[in-house]
Amino acid sequence: MERILDTPPPLAEHDLKGGAQLTRPWSHGALHAALPALNAHVVMTYWGTAQQASWRTGSQRLASRTRRGSITLIPIGHDGRWDIEGPVEVSQVYLPHQRLQAAAEAMALSTNVELVGRTGFDDPTSAQIMQLLGKEAERTDASSSLFVEQAIDLLCTQLIRSHSSHGAVTSTAPRRGLADWQVKRVTEYMTTSLDRLIGLDELAALVDLSRFHFCAAFKLATGMTPHEWLTNLRMQRAKHLLASTDWPIVHVALEVGYETPSAFAAAFRKVTGSTPSVFRRQAHAV
Repeated sequence: MERILDTPPPLAEHDLKGGAQLTRPWSHGALHAALPALNAHVVMTYWGTAQQASWRTGSQRLASRTRRGSITLIPIGHDGRWDIEGPVEVSQVYLPHQRLQAAAEAMALSTNVELVGRTGFDDPTSAQIMQLLGKEAERTDASSSLFVEQAIDLLCTQLIRSHSSHGAVTSTAPRRGLADWQVKRVTEYMTTSLDRLIGLDELAALVDLSRFHFCAAFKLATGMTPHEWLTNLRMQRAKHLLASTDWPIVHVALEVGYETPSAFAAAFRKVTGSTPSVFRRQAHAV
């Protein structure tokens, strides 16, 4: 992993039960690469600006935004292609399966526990535990180690309850999301229509679904609502125009579907954490 990321994960010095490891909060840049499977479950949460992220493993594709209060969970042995519109700030726990299974046995679960892959999945409980662990990562005193061990036990319990073969979240039968070709068709249509209002009914018609079923299936497939997906496409186009042209900001706003510069600036800042003018200055300074 160190050869693929621009910054290696800063592992803490805690000597934890079962070989578990954790990192302090750290940042890495955009990622567009295949990552190999690891010999531990990886749990991460997010600290900084939200970014679009997707993970394709086998025939499954997971996508969402890396926002605070969410986690990403990569079960042991799962590789795949990652696309992250970085930079992102994260903290992580590397959890050996024996540590997770020990927690399951303490919960009187005798069968093997299998975790479910997640990307930017809303779980404030796990995210809060992860943030506590991230803050403790640089401390090495005995009280900190005790705190970390107990917090990891809590994290294991929450993962088993909410993200495993025994958890409530997986007990409901999942509905089917859009197929990859349907997501591609909708995305291409959005991309060619960024400068105008796009209605849900016309998007749903592209894949022969009702408006209601389209919205549900789209979110299952991508982890985002159609509006969030469209907004992200608009912001990616806006960033390209701001960096590569000298167009007035009002012109860029109109090009990506915003009638006023103020509405465009508010949406741009919400997604990128920067104003269009500041983003342009920084892009031209590179």
